Amino acid sequence: MAEGTEAKWQGKATAELKRSTGEQIWPLLEEFCNLDKFFPSVDTCYRVEGNPGQPGLVRHCKGPGGWCNEKLLTIDSTNFCLSYEALENNVGLKNYVATLKVLPVLEGHEDGKPGAAAGCKIELSFVSDPVQLQGMKLEGFVSYIDDCVQFMAKKLEDAAAVKLKDSTVDGQI
Repeated sequence: MAEGTEAKWQGKATAELKRSTGEQIWPLLEEFCNLDKFFPSVDTCYRVEGNPGQPGLVRHCKGPGGWCNEKLLTIDSTNFCLSYEALENNVGLKNYVATLKVLPVLEGHEDGKPGAAAGCKIELSFVSDPVQLQGMKLEGFVSYIDDCVQFMAKKLEDAAAVKLKDSTVDGQI
């Protein structure tokens, strides 16, 4: 490693959603500019440039701790996955790239083979230069990401339940 450089930070957080499927959760996440509905430290999120649902879309996120512009790098609606990078920000992120996935949770059979879907889980992984906030350590940042993912899971599951209830009431199911 060159003198004066630090190793990249990497981390991952997951949360299970027992009452929702990936098909119910993904539409809420693929709307890249609605992070304020599901992320605990974001009060405002809106499109700055680009086309909805397309790589290159830039969103502006703002909350009590600061702001960040984030660019959608990839989106795969078939495999329920997207990746994005932090651009300009005042929250200490540099060279931050994250991947968000919605994965099935499968029940096991007695023979050990996977069975039917039993909900889903969201997984957020990241690679970044060390976060430039005073006193921030990798363990603290990963803990923060984990707290955010747990919060998101609850909000997403609640939103999916409301959407399902509304569609049932409207006679769409």
